[in-house]
Amino acid sequence: MDIHEYQAKELLSGFGVPVPKGGVAYSADQAVYRASEVGGTRWVVKAQIHSGARGKAGGVKLCATDADVRQAAKDLLGKTLVTAQTGAEGLPVHRLLVEQALPIDRELYVGLVLDRKRERIVVVAHPHGGMEIEESRSGSRRRSYARKSSPRSGCRGSRRGNWRLGWVSRRPR
Repeated sequence: MDIHEYQAKELLSGFGVPVPKGGVAYSADQAVYRASEVGGTRWVVKAQIHSGARGKAGGVKLCATDADVRQAAKDLLGKTLVTAQTGAEGLPVHRLLVEQALPIDRELYVGLVLDRKRERIVVVAHPHGGMEIEESRSGSRRRSYARKSSPRSGCRGSRRGNWRLGWVSRRPR
């Protein structure tokens, strides 16, 4: 199932996970309106396509004024964003996520991947979010973590996995 970032954040928020304030925009005027709804003095305007590495492809813009938000929206809407995951043809940007810009203390990557051969969900995690996971995993393989789940028992935590991700400071024995 492919869902956009804004849809994932709506789901997470429904389960009590804190997410930045934001909203979807389909035009530059809507983007400015969303920024005013969110409030604050800095916003992030993000292209919503089914691909990672949007920031590296120019699909994420940090904005400090309404004029910046308007210009970012004009620049992104209708643009074809080409990332390592889209291939040379890229994907067109039809919607944006406008959200409050927050100071980032730490970013983590956590994803659920279907292992079709074993018919299991695999939890993939890496202590460095905000970048292409394939790239970060290839350079620091020992810091990444993958854990298979079981339909009977689910996915149980692992002390070694928690240490690898930096969630605990002491290495397990």
